[in-house]
Amino acid sequence: MKRSIILSTCCVALGLAAAAATADTVIHNITGYTSSGDGIVEFSALAFDDAGRVLATGDDALVERYDDAASIDGGGRVMLPGLVDAHAHLSSQGFLEISLDLAGTPSLEEAVAGIRAFAADNPRRAWLTGRGWNQVLWPVKAFPTAADIDAVVSDRPVWLRRIDGHAAWANSRAMEIAGIDDDTPDPIGGRILRDDNGKATGVFIDKAMGLVERHVPKPTKEDIRQAYLVAIDSLTALGMTGMHDAGISVTDAEVLLAMADNDELDMRVYAMISDAGENLDAIAEPIVAYGKDRLDIRSVKLYSDGALGSRGAAMLEPYSDDTENRGLPFWTQDELDGFVEKANGMGFQVGIHAIGDLGNRMALDSFERAQGGKPSPLRNRVEHAQIIAPGDIPRFAELGVIASMQPIHATSDKNMAEDRIGPERIKGGYAWRRLLDTGAVISAGSDFPVELPNPFLGLYAAVTRTDRDGEPAGGWYPDQALTRAEALHAFTLGAAYGALREDRLGSLEPGKWADFIIVDRDYFEIPASQIDDIRVLETWVGGERVYDAADAD
Repeated sequence: MKRSIILSTCCVALGLAAAAATADTVIHNITGYTSSGDGIVEFSALAFDDAGRVLATGDDALVERYDDAASIDGGGRVMLPGLVDAHAHLSSQGFLEISLDLAGTPSLEEAVAGIRAFAADNPRRAWLTGRGWNQVLWPVKAFPTAADIDAVVSDRPVWLRRIDGHAAWANSRAMEIAGIDDDTPDPIGGRILRDDNGKATGVFIDKAMGLVERHVPKPTKEDIRQAYLVAIDSLTALGMTGMHDAGISVTDAEVLLAMADNDELDMRVYAMISDAGENLDAIAEPIVAYGKDRLDIRSVKLYSDGALGSRGAAMLEPYSDDTENRGLPFWTQDELDGFVEKANGMGFQVGIHAIGDLGNRMALDSFERAQGGKPSPLRNRVEHAQIIAPGDIPRFAELGVIASMQPIHATSDKNMAEDRIGPERIKGGYAWRRLLDTGAVISAGSDFPVELPNPFLGLYAAVTRTDRDGEPAGGWYPDQALTRAEALHAFTLGAAYGALREDRLGSLEPGKWADFIIVDRDYFEIPASQIDDIRVLETWVGGERVYDAADAD
């Protein structure tokens, strides 16, 4: 197999400089890999100190060099750096695990059956909430209606977000509570779907969701804390040692800060404040390396458009399958520019959600203006960078803008994306290789709970460009696939770079945190078709084991 490798003897040399230090622990007899600035490093032993920072990687001679340290025999197992999801939603994942999960339902009928069962199992819930439905997966790909829910639940309000979070499905009771009728106007940046007679159907796109959502009872701080704890437990079991939380409220921030104070964060969270308005004003200044370096709040999440599946992504030209529709920009260019300038001026990085080629251009234009046409030390980001006009692809590297992308979106969207935008525009879609070839940095994630949170599914998608059934054979636009080394980098050091944390996270290099995982097979040696089957055996954060499969079994 061809990959860029630095021999472990190089890392032993790095370790010699730290030989005078006292290591708390040496794990030896392992097959270890880590990204670095020069490629993939291989090693068979890792030493870290009692503060949880890496002292050296090298061979088993580290056991003798650090003879006062605790010695752990790795049993020949495989070690990787802890994986980081560079774009996801932590509390949403936790709440999903305790609410109605419709992800993967193959038909409207099965979705409705799930609603009926959830209502029966939760008779005391005033509102029935959940997410995950996706009409693109159903035999009849039409959006559902309020009447579909009314048939099984009519006495309580039901509010269900689509899988991408950019549309929601309500029953008649929820619409009644929200005061929605056939004459309710569409808000700017949103749409109430209506039938041929102008009747509101029960589906709300992007900013129209707020018309109903403001009436849904807000979770308490303890509800949010419990959702975070549930999510963190499930994510560390999947090998995740960190994640970038793409959009939190002030209340969320207060909960995260309290959890960090109480040593309740078993993974590292890089949080983005939602919007550049009152939320940003309340935080006022970036928070960096808080609570044993478990929490950063130093980024702002903005939106330029909606999603491709619900045709809310803003396009330069009309949709191929809806020729009267170009999607929905969330803001004018001047408004978006103002938000970016405000956040950057306060020292915050900005990540702009952009799916369509117009949405991506608006984001890049805002960054170019705020940065004076040059790269910024704040490393602004485009979240998703999904469909990009060919002429805009080089601008990411030219402006130093991070492409925060989710490889699994390509394999989830392949049955829909080309229908939406046609065979020419798709060449700028999910274009990882084209971006890398221009010198752009990709920080990889999943966007969970939009997708399943398992990072090995993202690594598999990045390398194979196929779904888990191996379709299509040879990969969907396989020329855009990543190598295994590139994919691992995007989920580790690339993710750290996108969060301005590469000096302390993302690789197992001396001085950085000892965040690593032990897995059941060799990521670099197994057939690519098995990458999505990799099982995590142990997860360590800062030299502390936070998950052990032996305890979970």
